[in-house]
Amino acid sequence: MTGNRKKVQQQHLKPKPTTSMQLQNGENLVKKPTLAFICVAFLLAFLVVPVHSSVSVEGTVGDNIYVIYNFVNLNSIVYDETRANSQFNSTTIPRIIARNLERQNLTQVNYGFQPNIYNDASKTIRVSFYLGGSDIISFTVNRTTLRRTYQVKTGWRRFQVNLTSSFSVNFAQYFAETVEKWQNPNPTTYSIVIHETGFFDVLSFNLTLPTTATNAQASGDNITYEVPPYFEDVLLGSPFLILAVLIIIIAIFLIYRKVK
Repeated sequence: MTGNRKKVQQQHLKPKPTTSMQLQNGENLVKKPTLAFICVAFLLAFLVVPVHSSVSVEGTVGDNIYVIYNFVNLNSIVYDETRANSQFNSTTIPRIIARNLERQNLTQVNYGFQPNIYNDASKTIRVSFYLGGSDIISFTVNRTTLRRTYQVKTGWRRFQVNLTSSFSVNFAQYFAETVEKWQNPNPTTYSIVIHETGFFDVLSFNLTLPTTATNAQASGDNITYEVPPYFEDVLLGSPFLILAVLIIIIAIFLIYRKVK
């Protein structure tokens, strides 16, 4: 009896053989969490990739101001919604500027515009237009030297624009500092660079005067500079013009009397 009892105990202690199906199920249990973990990790890594968006503004001064706004490397959602937004077009920004100035009783403003350029690959939007009128840029002529002295007003740069129904850019806040306090890297350039921690990493504004400009000075938001005489100013200031006009008048008078 004792021998039989030992055999029974030994039979109970004997491990059951593991089937191939059980091994396969165990491998699947190990593989599934590992695969899921890799997918989640990859997704998180993709989502946290930073999007370095920026805005650069270029203003080139001549007899008017040619302005370019570049919205660079926008978030794909913002870019797609902006492109689909019919309320944001090539006239949006210049119209906002003109309307803001009109509220300040500055009505001598005109603008021209070019179609917006959308770059789907880089998620970039380029907006360009011209600003002119005596409330933007004006000049006087020195009758002695015939040199022109220009005055450029830059307060128009402060405005807010809606790119989408839920996303706007407040340039009044970003470019609030007066031009007088901007950097002046060379005699014909005024610039400001702002490093943001919000949606845009960098915002910059460069205002470039004509290459012939001299004695440039900034006071508040106004810039004055001089340029050499224009041909028409020289012509109008020349005594030979008056003499030529008198000769033409006399010639017309003599011809008229002869015909009569």
